[in-house]
Formats: sequence, C-alpha cells, structure tokens
Amino acid sequence: MAHSAVADPHAYLQAQIRWRRIEIVFWLCALLPFVVTPTYLQLASQIAIAALFALSLDLILGYAGIVSLGHAAFFGLGAYTAGIISKYGWGEPLSGLVIAAALAGAVGYAMSFIIARFRHLALIMIALGLGLLVHEAANSASWLTGGADGLQGIRIRPVLEHFRFDIYGRTAYAYSLAVLFLMFLAARRLIHSPFGLALRGIRENALRMPAIGAPSRAHLRKIYTIAAAMAGVAGALLAQTTSTVSLEVLSFQRSADVLVILILGGAGRLYGGILGAIIYMVARDQFSGLNPQFWYFWIGLLLVAVVMFLPNGILGGLSRLAARWRGNWL
Repeated sequence: MAHSAVADPHAYLQAQIRWRRIEIVFWLCALLPFVVTPTYLQLASQIAIAALFALSLDLILGYAGIVSLGHAAFFGLGAYTAGIISKYGWGEPLSGLVIAAALAGAVGYAMSFIIARFRHLALIMIALGLGLLVHEAANSASWLTGGADGLQGIRIRPVLEHFRFDIYGRTAYAYSLAVLFLMFLAARRLIHSPFGLALRGIRENALRMPAIGAPSRAHLRKIYTIAAAMAGVAGALLAQTTSTVSLEVLSFQRSADVLVILILGGAGRLYGGILGAIIYMVARDQFSGLNPQFWYFWIGLLLVAVVMFLPNGILGGLSRLAARWRGNWL
C-alpha cells in the first residue's frame, strides 16, 4: 500500500475514497435503534453528538498532530450560539447550525495563528489556557449566557418546519445522525485528498513538509478552523436537541471526555471517534446506573486497559486482528 502511494498517489487516494462494504453495513446499523432500542433514542442522539465532537478532534489530533485540551471551547461556543439566537427569536435549527459553525470557525481561525506556532507541551498548555479563558468569559457574561444557572428560554422550531423534537428522541436522533453522516462525508473527503496527505506528513515532520511545497502553518490553520467549526456544529446539536445549555459545555471535563473517547476508539482513523463515542457513552450509562458516585472508576479502568493492550485504540486492535486473520488465510 505504501509503495502504491509513492508510485501513484492519485490511484492511492481514489482507492481510499471508495466505500467498503463494512462501512455501508455500519451506517445501516446506525438506523437499528429506531427499531431495536426505541426507548434509548435520547442516548443514541447523545452518542451521535459525541461522535461528531470526537470526529472534529480527530481531524486536528489524529491527522495533524495538534494535541488540544481546550477543544470544548468551540463545542460550547456552538451550543451557546444556537441557544442564544433561539432565545431571541431565531429557533430554526438548520440555519442555527450554520451560524454556530460560522462563529466557532471564526474564533478557531483567530486562535489558529497562535496554535500553529507551537508544538508539544507548549501547545497543550496554550490550548488549555484558551479553553479556560472562553469558559470564564461565558461565566462572567451571565447577562447573556445565564452564568452558572444556565441559559434559559431556548425555543427550537421543528426541523424543516415539520419534525418536532419529541420526548422519545425520535427526531433528535434522526436529526443528529443525519448531521453526523454529512459531516463525516465531508471529513472523509477531506482526509482522502492531497490536503489530507499533507496533514499526515505535517504530523510526522512539520519542519520538512515545506520543502516539498506544503506550508505547515497554513495547513494547520486551515484544519484547526475546520475542526472548530465542526465542533461548533456538535455543540449546536446538543443545545437544539436538549433545549439546555450550561457552563459544562465549555468545561475542561468536556475536553477531557472527548479526548478519552478518541483514545478509546483510535485516533487518526475517522471511525475511531465514532466507535469510541458508542463505547464511552454506553459504558457511562451502564456504570452510572450501577454506581452513580464512582462510575468514573470503571471508565478509568477501561481507558488504562485499552492504552496498555491496544495502544492504537480499539479500532486499531480490530484492524490488526483482521490483518492477521487475512494473513492466516493467504
């Protein structure tokens, strides 16, 4: 595969773009909750939102090597944007997603000029600091955000003026899943492009990439802006499907959770964030039911086990097993 990529990169990218059977089966299985677990559609919608958030982080961490502990800043910006505009009369959900993505992307673009200049520990601290600044700004602007009491008065209109958000979560899950799928298509096309290959090269060695015509900082600014906009869409989805927004959407805990999700599933694999979101959210639901006070202990144990025995995440481990299985049959 590596040899074919060097010999004919266009053929390699075309091969990556083609849909595989297992991908089609996966997305068809995403429709099963409507039939198999209709009482868990609210949880399913939360999984779809967490998967989209993890996908946005994967673009910068898994493919560009930008480690961020403040990614919740963009998630929260999207949530507050969708909530605030609906509170003041603009409750149309689809345009709300666009506005939230535009604002989160604009803030991400401004931050990207700082982010692109640093790597490693300095980058982690800067991203964390920027995230904390946004959190405190929202807390201080209680006249707009509601502060610690949360944003009140969110009113979301039906999707396409026809599908109302019901207490059973049917519309919420269908809406979240549709947005996740569209965002995934965009991310898939982006990653399997010359720009995506350049990002992987920057992740491996940012200093050498400009020598072959790939401006590292410019590429990092672009992908950081795209990831910020995508995280803003995820946050807006949360606000629209739950009609609630609190400071928690901007918290360090939210940034840490999405990082755990990505590590569990496997960074740099597109489906890693989605698989990690399914495992994490289902495990959290089950563990919190068993022990509401100490459920994080089991999440930590799961994370340690995955890092020790599956360093490339669960999806990476499954890929390795599949490769061995194919090798045994050859």
